[in-house]
Amino acid sequence: MSQMTKNYADNVGYFEEKLRVAENFDIIKKVLKVGDGEVTLFYIDGLIKDGAMQKLFIYLLSLQKMPENATTFLEQNMPYVECDVTENEETMLQMVLSGATLMLGSTFGESAMIIDARTYPARETAEPENDRVMRGARDGFVETLIFNTALIRRRIRDVTLTMQYLTVGQSSKSDVVVAYMSDRADPKLVKYVTDKVKSLKTDALTMGHESLAESLIQSRWYNPFPKIRYTERPDTTAAHLLEGSVIVLLDNSPSAMVLPTSIFTFLQETNDFYLPPLTGTYLRMVRHAVFWLTLFLTPLWFLGVLNPQLVPEWLAFSLPDERGKLPIYLQLLLAEFVIDGLRMASMNTPDMLANSLSVVGGLILGEFAVGAGWLIPEVILYMAFVAIANFTQTSFELGYALKFLRILLLTLTAFFNLWGFGIGVVLILILIATNKTVNGGHSYLYPLIPFSGRALLSLFVRRKKRS
Repeated sequence: MSQMTKNYADNVGYFEEKLRVAENFDIIKKVLKVGDGEVTLFYIDGLIKDGAMQKLFIYLLSLQKMPENATTFLEQNMPYVECDVTENEETMLQMVLSGATLMLGSTFGESAMIIDARTYPARETAEPENDRVMRGARDGFVETLIFNTALIRRRIRDVTLTMQYLTVGQSSKSDVVVAYMSDRADPKLVKYVTDKVKSLKTDALTMGHESLAESLIQSRWYNPFPKIRYTERPDTTAAHLLEGSVIVLLDNSPSAMVLPTSIFTFLQETNDFYLPPLTGTYLRMVRHAVFWLTLFLTPLWFLGVLNPQLVPEWLAFSLPDERGKLPIYLQLLLAEFVIDGLRMASMNTPDMLANSLSVVGGLILGEFAVGAGWLIPEVILYMAFVAIANFTQTSFELGYALKFLRILLLTLTAFFNLWGFGIGVVLILILIATNKTVNGGHSYLYPLIPFSGRALLSLFVRRKKRS
């Protein structure tokens, strides 16, 4: 039942109590005399545009007569751009807590005016650190939702670009935008995503996009392949929109969720399109080759160590002369864990020391590991390649999926030799083929399954854009 009444004083007292103005130093109550009447404004300090509100206060104080109701005030006496009248008490509270200004008037009755003069602390739209380009745009998404939608609008000036606003979380009331091109996106996918977001029953999206993704897709824990691609680049997001994808943006997150996705989507990068077709095609070929080497290089080498008779003579030099004090299998596992340990340490190292410490740490650990007999040089060489090769694609989730499957292949090969390697390859193919996408209607192996020759060719060959 609504607590709003026609009595101005009662309404002011209700919101003063509801917003706990006396207990919160940053929730401000401002009373102004407007002609023969009065208005009371509630807003959060630090989330409003001080300059705009100061000019609005001066204008309100200059009015000679208080308008007879909120609608008349809005239409005839409110000079600010983003304003609205509402009688919904829940909307009033939510807007104040999200940074807008609530204005109650002595002649407004049960209505109130919402003045959207909010601003959020935001960093500059700098290029994402983990998705750089050699040529092209240098801007990137930030944690402020309205900035991110503006960066997309700047690139797509089409009336079919739709940005649907939703709210998720009983406590957080997080702002979510579902963006799509109404004439290109699959209507069933759009409806599924919007209905799913609307129906989410959660208290708060504490971990941003990850919390939203886990709510959207009931993933199988044993399948490590990522279900959603993330990007921090507005140009990449715009390209996906024009291809018919659905984009989900979340306030307080500098990433965009691209829906639906496939395993091949992760093998395309922005650099491919900012460089000439021949160069872009070459980069794609290299990326595909490195991607599969990242998964199969160390298991294949380990299989050759167990079965030297199967190794061609021209590759015999790759087999170690000495195997060290630990079994090769344990050496490879140890190297996998050490690399992750160094990566976590570098994330917590101050920027000015990170590069030097990571290089020095890697050299010292590698040199002493070989000298002490823990590792052999071949293990360090191949694992160093695998660690560096992971950076050829920007998805951390895909990088760790490859790591888990590489360890699975090594383990099965160590216990069952050739049969184990074969079983591991089959399991990987099954995991890829059965990976669940956002609505289950899009194959994770598209354009291989269902087959589309033109789309499959475009994954490897960067064709010239037609005018």
